[in-house]
Amino acid sequence: MGNENGNNQDKRLAERLRTLRGERGWSLDELAERTDVSRATLSRMEKGEVSPTTAVLGRLCAAYGMTMSRLMAMVEENYSPLVRRNNQAIWNDTKTGFERRSVSPPSESLNCEILECRLNPGTEITYSGFSKNNWPKDGLEHHLLLREGGLEITIDAQSYLLQPGDCLRYKLQGTNCFRADKDRGALYTLVVL
Repeated sequence: MGNENGNNQDKRLAERLRTLRGERGWSLDELAERTDVSRATLSRMEKGEVSPTTAVLGRLCAAYGMTMSRLMAMVEENYSPLVRRNNQAIWNDTKTGFERRSVSPPSESLNCEILECRLNPGTEITYSGFSKNNWPKDGLEHHLLLREGGLEITIDAQSYLLQPGDCLRYKLQGTNCFRADKDRGALYTLVVL
């Protein structure tokens, strides 16, 4: 997000992360222990000095008992039941080559979320350490529809190789790895319940 709107969203994200920790009465050290993210990194994120990666946001959301989409909805300025494509929030993790578009209108109170995700060719993202004890709703149900490219997904040691049109239904638990095709990357729609 290299524009002014992106910078404002980064500032709001930093403020929201600071607020979430404060609401729970946790010190930076306690949050670092819960997330396995260094205290220094957490401090810099809460000050808006650095943007969190996808994996770090996943760990923070797990600690706070919420989905990443819900966190991002809290960062949005306004709610509307209709969101046009040009107004859908996009979050880029340039370090890992992951782009995430929130297709659903943001809402803290609604459960189902639809995301459009793009992984650059060869991108690999690993989420680790999620269990029924630290992931919201005892493992969120996901429906992943691969639209373009190729994607290998490993969910808690079980691997699936998806081609365009394939749909994988799973609960996000354990260690998970997403590997985009090295030449084509991956574009997929993700429905989270």
